[in-house]
Amino acid sequence: MKYVVVSGGVISGIGKGVLASSTGLLLKTLGLRVTSIKIDPYMNIDAGTMSPLEHGEVFVLNDGGEADLDLGNYERYLNITLTRDHNITTGKVYQQVIEKERRGDYLGKTVQVVPHLTNAIQDWIERVAKIPVDESGLEPDICIIELGGTVGDIESAPFVEALRQFQFRVGHENFALIHVSLVPVIHGEQKTKPTQAAIKDLRSLGLTPDVIACRCSMELERPTIEKISMFCHVGPNQVLAVHDVNSTYHVPLLLMEQKMTNFLTQRLNLTSLNISKDSIAKGEDLLNRWRALTTSYDRSFETVKIALVGKYTHLKDSYISVIKSLEHSSMRVSKRLEIVWVEASDLEPESNDSDKVKFHKAWHSLCCADGILVPGGFGSRGTEGMMSAAKWARENNIPFLGVCLGFQVATIEFVRNVVGIEHSNSQEFVPELTEDEAAVVYMPEIDKNKLGGTMRLGLRGTNFQTKDSILRKLYGDQDEIFERHRHRYEINPKLIEKIESKGLKFVGKDESGERMEIFELENHPYYVAAQYHPEYLSKVLDPSKPFLGLVAASAGVLDKVLNGEIKPIGKGDF
Repeated sequence: MKYVVVSGGVISGIGKGVLASSTGLLLKTLGLRVTSIKIDPYMNIDAGTMSPLEHGEVFVLNDGGEADLDLGNYERYLNITLTRDHNITTGKVYQQVIEKERRGDYLGKTVQVVPHLTNAIQDWIERVAKIPVDESGLEPDICIIELGGTVGDIESAPFVEALRQFQFRVGHENFALIHVSLVPVIHGEQKTKPTQAAIKDLRSLGLTPDVIACRCSMELERPTIEKISMFCHVGPNQVLAVHDVNSTYHVPLLLMEQKMTNFLTQRLNLTSLNISKDSIAKGEDLLNRWRALTTSYDRSFETVKIALVGKYTHLKDSYISVIKSLEHSSMRVSKRLEIVWVEASDLEPESNDSDKVKFHKAWHSLCCADGILVPGGFGSRGTEGMMSAAKWARENNIPFLGVCLGFQVATIEFVRNVVGIEHSNSQEFVPELTEDEAAVVYMPEIDKNKLGGTMRLGLRGTNFQTKDSILRKLYGDQDEIFERHRHRYEINPKLIEKIESKGLKFVGKDESGERMEIFELENHPYYVAAQYHPEYLSKVLDPSKPFLGLVAASAGVLDKVLNGEIKPIGKGDF
């Protein structure tokens, strides 16, 4: 097993996730089987109880694990399926060590950070790196490990020490370190001191970078590269310039142009892995398709405008998988994506008495969009605005997609304004509502007191109830599909007959046939919503079908997608 560690310095949010994903993609183009691990130095067991405004999106895995959003990057770029164990947190590791101590596994020894915690981290990495993550079912050849946070933080100290020891455990030719640093531009001059200081800190902790990936707003000048090379004790070919590009999908090609694959092949002796001809051919095909994708993106000029009506719009990372799903879909139909961010509460007049400018601006943005998306979320704030957006799309034949909470609020709006139960709502927002009034009710099997990891989570099946469904056609006329879920509430089964009699058809249900999963509105170009989160399974070269439908309908090319005129990029088996 080969290991590539990606760390970061100077500031957080520097792009380690994209760099790690891009590195993994390049190694995959060589025909290697690649897996990924994300280390998060926070005390939480997982990201499930964190506010999206605090930490960004919570990414849900097939096994129901609620993980850091970077695992979504890995899955999208590498077309792999990770597990909850691929996200290591301080809380998880300490919990494991303490449980062993309580059982007496340490045989009376004093339990310490070194060696017991650091050994637990190393053992965890070695164990998880061997888990098959792709359709081959085989053990991966190489593991990308992203160390979250910034090197030098107190929180990450045990992990840095564990990785220092780990390089000797696995051997020099099986361990490489990429350090991502910032090169700011001050008054037109590229400054290298922050990178020099970051590398000095890293080396003082016992880790020496093999590659320094320099993030900069502009292309690095040759003197800057040579200065970083000299003061950071690496060759000029080991300093990679990662400047701002049109889209993050260009980053792998940018790294390839600077011969990163050549360096890693030599540094990790990858030629010793005896890659099969079939794997090499698949890797070449992947590279060709990726190049075709970025070329197609660069040549697209027509724009499709999607209004994203959410409640966490102040932190765009709260909707990172949604954004990526829209990007994947827009690239498939060769359109430039423009996301119009609409804070749902701004659409509510009663909450804008002191700021009517926001109200009118929000409605102007909504009305000018080609399509409307209402994503997931929790709590009552902004839900009336979401219902207003759903009503606007329903009454004006605007393409609409609701996801999870979006599915629920669109149903509530329909029950109120079409079915005629004027005070209908969700028991999440109005707990005292009776089941004759509530359009959305608490799922009976859910724990109402313990929040962490108690929702309906992970990969679940959905069965189509009719062949006459737009979404079914987008999924390739399958009878059953599998998507990832994260919710506590469901559509009230007692109201289904009334709702469907008015034209809102629940075309997809769960395995039992009792829980509503998908609805479609009759006599509307594209008014679709799903209880599951289709964004979690969207891939760069294989867009999520509900999102593809929304973007295609908004761009006026849904018929071309449905009849096969718009095809996937390339012909290979990615």
